[in-house]
Amino acid sequence: MLRHRPARPNVTLGLGAVVAAIALALGAAGAVAQTSSEDSSLSRPQDNWDPSHPPRFQKQTPVFGHPAGFGAGKTGFISTNNARGKAPAFAKGEPKIVARPLPPVTTGRIVPISTPPPTYGHVPPPSAAPATTGTIRPLQRKPAPETDPYEPLGMRVGSFLLRPAIEFTGGYDTNPARGTTAAGSSLFIVAPELQVRSDWQRHDLRADLRGTYSSFSSQPSLNRPYFESKIDSRVDVTGQTWIDLQNRFLLSTDNPGSPNLQASVVQAPIFTTLGGTAGIGHRFNRLEVTAKAGVDRTSYQDASLTDGTTASNADRNLSQYGMQLRASYELTPGLKPFVQLDTDRRLHDLDFDRNGVQRDSNGYAPRVGTSFEFTRTLTGKASVGYVSRSYKDPSLSELRGLIADASLVWSATPLTTATFTARSSADETTVAGVSGVLTRDFGLQIDHSFRRWLLGTVKLGYGFDDYVISDTLNCGCLTPPFDRKDKRYSASAALTYKLTRMLWLKGEVRQEWRHSNEPGQDYTASSFLLGLRLQR
Repeated sequence: MLRHRPARPNVTLGLGAVVAAIALALGAAGAVAQTSSEDSSLSRPQDNWDPSHPPRFQKQTPVFGHPAGFGAGKTGFISTNNARGKAPAFAKGEPKIVARPLPPVTTGRIVPISTPPPTYGHVPPPSAAPATTGTIRPLQRKPAPETDPYEPLGMRVGSFLLRPAIEFTGGYDTNPARGTTAAGSSLFIVAPELQVRSDWQRHDLRADLRGTYSSFSSQPSLNRPYFESKIDSRVDVTGQTWIDLQNRFLLSTDNPGSPNLQASVVQAPIFTTLGGTAGIGHRFNRLEVTAKAGVDRTSYQDASLTDGTTASNADRNLSQYGMQLRASYELTPGLKPFVQLDTDRRLHDLDFDRNGVQRDSNGYAPRVGTSFEFTRTLTGKASVGYVSRSYKDPSLSELRGLIADASLVWSATPLTTATFTARSSADETTVAGVSGVLTRDFGLQIDHSFRRWLLGTVKLGYGFDDYVISDTLNCGCLTPPFDRKDKRYSASAALTYKLTRMLWLKGEVRQEWRHSNEPGQDYTASSFLLGLRLQR
């Protein structure tokens, strides 16, 4: 088998190649012949070397074609121990970068000024156009948008915000006397009001004053005033302790059709109630405890009768002293349940009333409830409890029953709001053989904004008056007392047209009913009202 035989190399060598081979052989022989007491290999730096005390390398014989220090780094040393040359200078015209500290970063808006900012390094400007110089100005926060452009702004007086208003309403009422026989009359109502709010960093003061005067053209004996004021203040003693103070005043008359009015009275007598409350509260982390004490004084004017005489109402004058203990615990930021106990004592100016009965009494009302605040959708508070009132006269039965109080606001949509209210009270009465009246009132109001300037309102109400009868065996009455129970209903629809912040137009249609188990006490009344509201 034939095999491929490689071609012989060309034996003809150039003179230069021969000379180079001879020189290489002589250099290798000299290197072998060199001796030393140390290791013939180059010394290497240790793994953990110190740059300030670098290790020294063994002096070696240079190799042909390699100068001293060939291959040494910037931190290394030349084997000949000669000084290293200086670093080459920058070429002329080449930028040199100098490290300088940068200014702090500030957010803002660039505003051109005449003085140029400092430069950091040699950076040539662009050839197209010079860079815009300026300084940094902090951005200002934009004001919050208005939620309702037709709401009153109020007026500033020192550190207080005042919102005064007054309404003028005219219309027609089909049954202003709230009697079985309806006799209509036109009416005119004037209703001033004032809200005061403090603007303090600490403490707080709130005042609400409102009043009305209703005038009936064809039945002036039904004219009646009404005024109510309530001033609440909070004094912050420490971050966890505060003092609550309240002053209240009420001027009114008995409602038309009330059984407390004498049958032959010319005009309903005016009564006033003046009272105050002082309390202290302390917060233990999520637990809040408050204690309050208050006093109220109620006085009645004498009644004018149709025969020209007057009847005294001194037996209805009384003073009430009360205390309240309350503890609440914040389960979540929007849910705070509480327990509360109210106690009071009522003392009349006269020991016996017009029927010869002692009406001084003691009462207490424990209740449980909670406050709501869920993302501003549902806010308010609600509670249920039990009231019990015992009277000094043994012939008067104890007044007792379930009670409920609530004030809830539900923002169903940005345009629709529903408000639910409930109130319960144990009221005094002058009816013979009746201990007291347990009154419960419930209300639902729905507000809907068709436009920002057009508001529709619907109100529904229900009330129940339970006249608790006395013990028929001990009352000494000629006729057994009646077990009277009244049910009251109301419904209304209103429309508010907001012309400006200061001027509103209002129209309302209202219907009221009362159904009683006592004969001759039912009534139906309708009202048609049109009003003008001025506010600031």
